[in-house]
Amino acid sequence: MADMIEDGVHHFTGERDYIPPESPNVSEHLEWFRGLKLGWMMHWSPATQLGLTESWPLSDGDADWSQGEIEWTDDMDQFRAEYWALNKTFNPIRFRPDKMAKTAKECGFKYVLFTTKHHDGFCMFDTKQTDYKITAPDCPFSTHKYANITKSMFDAFREEGLAVSAYFSKPDWHCDYYWHREFGTAKSRNMNYDIKEHPELWEKFVQFTHRQLEELTTDYGKVDVLWLDGGQVAPRNQGQDIRLGEVVERIRSSTQPHLIVCDRTVGGKYENIVTPEQTIPSRPMDIPWEACITLGKSFSFHYDDEYRPAHEIAHILIDIVSKGGSLALNVTPRPDGAIPPQALAVLSKLGQWLSVHGEGIYNSTSAHLEPHHSGILYTKVAKRIYAFFKYNSIPRLPNRVFLYNRPNVQYVRLLRTNTSLPFTRDGDWIIVDTSEVSMLGAELADCFVME
Repeated sequence: MADMIEDGVHHFTGERDYIPPESPNVSEHLEWFRGLKLGWMMHWSPATQLGLTESWPLSDGDADWSQGEIEWTDDMDQFRAEYWALNKTFNPIRFRPDKMAKTAKECGFKYVLFTTKHHDGFCMFDTKQTDYKITAPDCPFSTHKYANITKSMFDAFREEGLAVSAYFSKPDWHCDYYWHREFGTAKSRNMNYDIKEHPELWEKFVQFTHRQLEELTTDYGKVDVLWLDGGQVAPRNQGQDIRLGEVVERIRSSTQPHLIVCDRTVGGKYENIVTPEQTIPSRPMDIPWEACITLGKSFSFHYDDEYRPAHEIAHILIDIVSKGGSLALNVTPRPDGAIPPQALAVLSKLGQWLSVHGEGIYNSTSAHLEPHHSGILYTKVAKRIYAFFKYNSIPRLPNRVFLYNRPNVQYVRLLRTNTSLPFTRDGDWIIVDTSEVSMLGAELADCFVME
């Protein structure tokens, strides 16, 4: 188990501690999922109306890093009351799941990782376990045809041939079985009572959680990944055992035999995918891993957010894929349900680049070739090696590009122009002559295919 969370950022389980899934169905599906490489992660809830960090300011134990954006009041009881009431004004009438899914496909995404419930407990699906949900009568969006946002999202993305990963928070700070109102304001992100003194409360929370997980994996079609956040909810931390294995095996033996489970940072046989957050491992990892990284500065929507340029996102993707991983790129809708146009502009450029260079990204593995002085990164698909030469804002190629010498290479092809390039060999290097290469249309990165 990794050291769980620091300033809201999750650390990740190491390669040596990874335990492969036992089920052949899960192993096969996991191998397929690893080839998708790019997912759209989406944190979205009524909290977007405030334009600050989602959920975390509710936890006084995390006040030092999460409550600095609350400038309109010093009364945290007032803030919590206002936060919990945001469901009563959440009305994202510009939400179009069909258009969102089409956009995702056009921009090169292969799956969606959608937040069905964050730590604040608000459910973006029609759960039967609580009224704190998008379909409750006190939420103005509840009468909309897309009111069950999770179902609308999953159906639309599957219609476009994209996979579905369901984010679900194990801690639920709105649930009386986790933060019980009789015991006052919780002092930390953990439950606010001693499980040994109140086992009946904990059992109610376990059953509550099981029922919600079974709803998501029964009533919402095929779910490829169950992505469980909140690594503090684990047996080794104050006995927070939700008996995850019980519910997962029930699900796998009935509706979802292929189900990949990502019990983040906890380790063990139900952490089928390791998830570095806002970071990229320093070397390749030969296990399933997915880096969740934000397009802007935060996982939550901010009105003044600044988005990374397209070349930076492309470089992040190449770096991750060259090390055997996948990228879950977090882009959050606005409170009205639309994607910020500045974010869409970046995604569109990335999609245009992937329409040409995706051959070296999707279904690739690490070539296990170290980046050298020119920063070239390598991937592998079947017997082909793909060498990515990264550009910043202005694309420039030197007259010669040095690639690692591989004995079976007969041709070097520039993917952008689909033309063979002359090359010579010199010791450890293949030296590609790029003096005649046109830079027309070059951006983000070029790719040399060695075959």
